[in-house]
Amino acid sequence: MAVEVVVPNVGESVTEGVIATWLKKPGDWVNQDETLLELETDKITMEIPAPSAGILSDQKFAEGDTVEVGATIASIDETASKPEGAAATAAPAKAEEAQSSGASESKPAAAPASTPAPNKPTFAPADSAGKDASATPLARKIATEHGVNLSGIVGTGPGGRIREQDVLASVQKNGHASTETAQASPSPAATKGERTSRVERMSPMRQKIATRLVEAQHNAAMLTTFNECDMSAVMKLRSTYKEEFGKKHDINLGFMSFFVKAVVRGLKAQPAVNSYIVEDDAGKPALQYHDYCDIAVAVSSPKGLVVPVLRSADQLSFAEIESGIKDLALRARDGKITLEEMTGGTFTITNGGIFGSLNSTPILNSPQSGILGMHAIKNRPIEDPDNPGQVVIRPMMYLALSYDHRVVDGAGAVRFLVAVKEAIEDPTRVLLDL
Repeated sequence: MAVEVVVPNVGESVTEGVIATWLKKPGDWVNQDETLLELETDKITMEIPAPSAGILSDQKFAEGDTVEVGATIASIDETASKPEGAAATAAPAKAEEAQSSGASESKPAAAPASTPAPNKPTFAPADSAGKDASATPLARKIATEHGVNLSGIVGTGPGGRIREQDVLASVQKNGHASTETAQASPSPAATKGERTSRVERMSPMRQKIATRLVEAQHNAAMLTTFNECDMSAVMKLRSTYKEEFGKKHDINLGFMSFFVKAVVRGLKAQPAVNSYIVEDDAGKPALQYHDYCDIAVAVSSPKGLVVPVLRSADQLSFAEIESGIKDLALRARDGKITLEEMTGGTFTITNGGIFGSLNSTPILNSPQSGILGMHAIKNRPIEDPDNPGQVVIRPMMYLALSYDHRVVDGAGAVRFLVAVKEAIEDPTRVLLDL
């Protein structure tokens, strides 16, 4: 009897995905719940397990094909007998590697010029980027494009197999050399100034990001208001208690917890910023207000910007906020964020300052009505608030609030940003709930 392998329903808004990697090929024996393939959607990359044990057959789609939710992509013949030695599918390949390794050991090898650091990838020409490493085809493709040697990357896939997330994480962490720069220098006979280009298919996540950004600009009356805040008080408080905080809570005290607390203060003072437009029972536009603060925090991942949500941030302590953000950031980097964790936010914070941005106009995270942009801290001359007429140098940060003018009036947006500024410049307001 053949059991169909079907693309599962992974979320209400996900209707299709792209087959990133087949981990099994037709004719292979698979055990029940063993990973058959990796499916990349516009939200997450997920592993699809075998529904039963048997021989994989009738593989209908190849890597790179787009498949709809509910589509049958292969089948498993569960009446087939388990081949002898099927439990060790990768054994022949490993044996060949061992023989190859043994053969190479019998030959004298030249001493390497230098020894790379453990687990740190080295960069090599595209045609030699880790041929001996156990990696998915997509991971090899990405490694080739960036000239990465896979032998220095530790895989997180089944059996230690290197996945595309592992390669992208290493590229982001250690830098990269493109295929153009990794290739040998052109010969003197080559045309001077010769250039190359390549076309890469946008990933489902990048396509979704592009669509949502355009929709946000078309479907909202988006404006941005700016202010600046003096970071002196927060920096002094953080410097004074950072070590003690870390010892007690086993987490670093960063700036994000202060800003989350400040944003909660602003949302309580200006509830419209914490609402968004919905349809009422009659199909007419209405405002849905939230008496809780689910703060989405923009996190950079190897596949693009994701916005996991910190639930009930208004009920969390500084330590709980820092721990929650760290957990979300680490899992976003590793591609382990779930669809549920990226939906339902009521407001978003994005920190372009970690990349050096001095100022920007962030785009709304639809259907939300507001997003706060944090930026780089720079020492600038300002008027001393304690000594009018005197100029002092202070660590300053520009703040930007983009908001939907259909929901939030200009005065409300300015007051929200002032509330954030006041909480950062005088953190005791947060502690005393003022």
